[in-house]
Amino acid sequence: MKKIVLLCAAGMSTTMLVKKMREAAANDGFECEIEAYAQADAKEKASDADVILLGPQIRFAKPKIEEACPNVPVVPIDMKIYGRMDGKGAFEIAKNTINA
Repeated sequence: MKKIVLLCAAGMSTTMLVKKMREAAANDGFECEIEAYAQADAKEKASDADVILLGPQIRFAKPKIEEACPNVPVVPIDMKIYGRMDGKGAFEIAKNTINA
């Protein structure tokens, strides 16, 4: 099973997006675990993920996250996708990164 982790400033603003991403994954038949955490928990919670998606508010932290989780692709979520809480769009970013 694939593991998708979303990181944001406190791990709370992505909760709604995670729910919509889970729905999109289920509709796609893609078995995965999708969770959201605070940026501070990256090393502990995301180092074994298949992909890490960053909320736009912490995209500046990408190098630090990559350093904490060196074997995991780190991809910022497009601001429009995040702002619309577009779960399908965010899920597609994660899925395409995993399958790349």
